[in-house]
Amino acid sequence: MVCYPDGPFMESKLLSALAVLALAALVACGIPGAPQPPSLELPRRVQDLRAARKGSTVALAWTTPRQTTDRKGIKHLGVTRICRAVDVVAPAVCVATAGTLPAAQTPLGAPASFTDTLPNPLQETHAKGFASYAVEVENSHGRSAGLSNEVMVPLAPTLPPPGRISARVTAEGVDISASGEHGPVPPGLTFAYHLYRRNQGARQEMDLGELSAHETGQAYSLTFLDRNIEWEKTYLYKIASVTTELAQGKEEPIEGDDSSEIEVFVHDIFPPAVPTGLEAVSSGTPQQPFIDLSWTPNTEPDLAGYNVYRHEEGTQPIKINGELVKTPTYRDSGVQAGHRYWYAVRAVDVRGNESGRSAEASEAVPE
Repeated sequence: MVCYPDGPFMESKLLSALAVLALAALVACGIPGAPQPPSLELPRRVQDLRAARKGSTVALAWTTPRQTTDRKGIKHLGVTRICRAVDVVAPAVCVATAGTLPAAQTPLGAPASFTDTLPNPLQETHAKGFASYAVEVENSHGRSAGLSNEVMVPLAPTLPPPGRISARVTAEGVDISASGEHGPVPPGLTFAYHLYRRNQGARQEMDLGELSAHETGQAYSLTFLDRNIEWEKTYLYKIASVTTELAQGKEEPIEGDDSSEIEVFVHDIFPPAVPTGLEAVSSGTPQQPFIDLSWTPNTEPDLAGYNVYRHEEGTQPIKINGELVKTPTYRDSGVQAGHRYWYAVRAVDVRGNESGRSAEASEAVPE
């Protein structure tokens, strides 16, 4: 038998080392935390709901959430409820449902939309009120995290668009006229008709402003002259009523339904105005005589120049300039001493439309 002088002490140190190693191994494996409750899988609330009203329709748009309230990806989406309340601010629950959308129509993380139609009786009985909208996205078990942000639209009624529209191209622009009938106008609201124009092939339209209106009872006629045109272009015109409501000291315009569009090709067949003030003065020497002409300049923005016509007594006028005369002056060097000449001027635009002849001016060349 072999005996070690420090046997019991060495055995104690060995047991302590084994205990430390066991504790380290236990820590390395991890200690289970407190148990977590199962996810309710509630879709996050929509935060970007928007609304735009036109006529009796309200277009709603938002983005469908892609995560749950506990930051997990949505596995099974349910229906989306479109909630509408009347004259109620920030309802806590869905007071009334204007419609629902199935999950197939609301892809996760993608734009979603819904169009609501306001009943006519609702507009008539709440002409000074408003409708508030919110959407509620549910999971597959019919539960939600609550309503989205709230948007509000006024309920004031709009007038129907005119039924008959016509257009006539004139030298001054496009003359638009329309007529129709409307029902009684609720007190406290103002109505006007606006003209809208867009270029052929374009989507963006321009509000040209309010049309002049003449009313006889509930029948009315409208007129508008669109002077801001470019020749040889095609425009599309439409008319819509605009209701103006004073809400909290601020005017709230509500655009009504559009009329049918009318297409107009703005073709320039209109010549410039006839030049005026033509004068002729003989100058030069007997060997080299000439006659200077001058007249009042035309002011059309599309003026290209002038043509000068000359004739002697008993003959037909002929054009004596080769190229268009750019200024309201011309020197005729093709004259002879002892002859009298009669002159007239015509204005020409950039599309070749030529005005009528001016009043004649005559001058004799001294011998």
